[in-house]
Amino acid sequence: MNRQAIESKLEGLNIDLDKVDVEVRSGVSLLYNLIEDLSSTIRDIQAENQKLRDEINRLKGEQGKPDVKPKNNGNKEGNNDISSEKERNNDKDKEKNKRNREPKVGKIKKDRTEVCHVDKENLPSDAEFKGYDSVIVQDIKIETDNIEFQKEIYYSPSQKRTYRGEVPKGYEGEYGPNVKAMTIIMKYVCNMSEPKILEFFKNVGLYISGTTISNMLIKDKEIFHKEKEEIYKAGLCSTIYQQIDDTSARVNGENHYTHVVCNDLYTVYFTTKRKDRLTI
Repeated sequence: MNRQAIESKLEGLNIDLDKVDVEVRSGVSLLYNLIEDLSSTIRDIQAENQKLRDEINRLKGEQGKPDVKPKNNGNKEGNNDISSEKERNNDKDKEKNKRNREPKVGKIKKDRTEVCHVDKENLPSDAEFKGYDSVIVQDIKIETDNIEFQKEIYYSPSQKRTYRGEVPKGYEGEYGPNVKAMTIIMKYVCNMSEPKILEFFKNVGLYISGTTISNMLIKDKEIFHKEKEEIYKAGLCSTIYQQIDDTSARVNGENHYTHVVCNDLYTVYFTTKRKDRLTI
């Protein structure tokens, strides 16, 4: 007989303790209290054991026991039927709608406004204009922004020197700052390969080579190295402890070591030829 059957029989007992001897009545009351305490303890132990089993399964890469909650479909007797696939999907949709209730209209930037006109030929003669129904549709536009810079040229005969206007900062070379920034984002944020970056730019309409993309990723990056040094120095001062580890790495076909230094607030990486005490 399982625990639920035993509890059901105990609840069904109809014993009038007032008609029982005083000592027997006291003993029965103590037994009832003891059974209730032991039942509560057993339930707590079973719940704790289940948590430990779930944690062991999680460490093994498996899943724990699913938390299946009973659902009372308006049945007064408490008979919980298993929900159908349609009902479960409806519950998921409701939960998703609850999570996405935060309004977005006030946060969306409106770049332009277009009026959707009604075909006047389909309107009855007594139709009156009542305003607009505003709907915001988010979209993105990717197009080239090629600029022809006409740099002024002056020549001084007395100094035998030519003066030429400079392009704005960031537009040095054949490609502007947006192309350079987009290349870095697609490589290190979107995890795209260089051939795919090249394919994207060509589809947009840029004339660019794979060598140029490679140079954008590895050359003239002193500003990022300086920022890394500043992050590293600030990280060392942020807490009283640091964590360090290393792993093997290959650089131009040679064995190197990549070191990681971090705490809860930052992480930096260094690649060196050795991992001896002096290097660290």
